[in-house]
Amino acid sequence: MKIVLGSGSARRRKILKDMGFDFEVITADIDEKSIRCRDPKELTLTLARAKAVALTPSIDSDSILITSDLVVVFDGEILEKPESKEEAYRIALGFRDKPVQTVAAVVVTNIKTGKIVEGVDVVTIYFKPFRKEDIEQFVESGKVFEHAGSFAAEQEPFSKFIDRLEGTIESVAGLPVDLTKKLIEEAVG
Repeated sequence: MKIVLGSGSARRRKILKDMGFDFEVITADIDEKSIRCRDPKELTLTLARAKAVALTPSIDSDSILITSDLVVVFDGEILEKPESKEEAYRIALGFRDKPVQTVAAVVVTNIKTGKIVEGVDVVTIYFKPFRKEDIEQFVESGKVFEHAGSFAAEQEPFSKFIDRLEGTIESVAGLPVDLTKKLIEEAVG
């Protein structure tokens, strides 16, 4: 069966490629800001489902569609992409004192059978102490505006400040490997 990744994320493409899959990429044109839930698991599942619903009509019948979404949760609050450098610094510097979580949802749709399987993976990240100067280049470059929660744990400078992960770095990057493999097997089987 053909695999279709319903995401424009370069990080998700790399993870799926590293998993050994050949696939094509399409993106959903949905208004993610109009979909809101207070619960991060429900929010990510709702967004991944909406992407699947939007993309399904345009996909060949002999395909498996993978859609996903990720949010960052800190101190009980869902964090979006920062709107200013000041906000990015404030959020990221808070990670020195408390752990941060990523919540990634994956929805796999077997277009031929209509079978839909889904799951959520939560990772907790603990950072070592770092200073504003340690993240300055990342923030000032503007890359910070591409990342919910003002950080990319798998990239410099944040990767060198990870003390420990409860989960996998691939999940933090937006596509949990074990969950995705399991869901593909379930959707095909």
